[in-house]
Amino acid sequence: MSTETTQTEPVEPLEPLEPVVTYDVRDGVAYVTLNRPEYANAQNSKVTYALDQAFTDAVNDDAVKVIVLGGNGKHFCGGHDIGTPGRDIHESFERKAVIWWDHIGAQGVDARFARESEVYLGMCRRWREIPKPVIAKVQGACIAGGLMLAWVCDFIIASEDAFFQDPVVKMGIPGVEYFAHPWVMNPRAAKEFLYTGGRFDARRAHDLGMVNHVVPRAELDVAVDEMAHRIAAMPRLGLALTKKAINQAEDLMGQRAGMDSVFGLHHAAHSHNAEVTVDSLAGLDAAAMAESNKRDAGEL
Repeated sequence: MSTETTQTEPVEPLEPLEPVVTYDVRDGVAYVTLNRPEYANAQNSKVTYALDQAFTDAVNDDAVKVIVLGGNGKHFCGGHDIGTPGRDIHESFERKAVIWWDHIGAQGVDARFARESEVYLGMCRRWREIPKPVIAKVQGACIAGGLMLAWVCDFIIASEDAFFQDPVVKMGIPGVEYFAHPWVMNPRAAKEFLYTGGRFDARRAHDLGMVNHVVPRAELDVAVDEMAHRIAAMPRLGLALTKKAINQAEDLMGQRAGMDSVFGLHHAAHSHNAEVTVDSLAGLDAAAMAESNKRDAGEL
């Protein structure tokens, strides 16, 4: 879910006791793990840059053949951070994905476009081009910003309890910043996914081609490790060139240009909300969105 960047008095975030992303290498596989389980691994900027560092370390390590992206705890990722004590939209970070000015000190579209071009769309495009194979290991919720993290990976292996959701149309916003929806599933399914804001369970996502494999929760780690080690046996350059070939084919099908066009619509929606409602998210903070999502899913 997209974050607001209006210039309000910042609330000092609580310092995390644990790293927001953990990194471990075992038997040629780098395990990059979101580590904010108390907040469903919501993605703030600290998470974005910790992920980027972990991915960079994995690419630079010749011992690493495959990367696995996962989430610690019950859920893979509940989306962008729009309401935890660690929300850090008021903080400045070194920009690595795009050449643009800092969002700090800017207002309105100037601020939102600068920040989201870097920490969301730009970073996801950067990670999509990682030359080593990346497997997303998804359990529980994979919502909005969580979709973006999974979609930049080459494979998605999901547990039977996993579900996928992009509910930001409730905010009047046409999907998350990395708008891969028509490419990771067919266009009619993408419309249903967005129009309803509802959940697609792991089996439905598999049927639509968005997920490679679905396994019982207790077997998820083993299934991911088996796939990672099978891929790791292939030659590094062959894998890198194959990944580039498929990514280029997707872009020839219009993915990159399509994302650019929708990114503009995304920010038009933010601006409309800021003009006619209480803020750029139409007043839907993390608690309100979570309640709405649970109600739609019949959990309330």
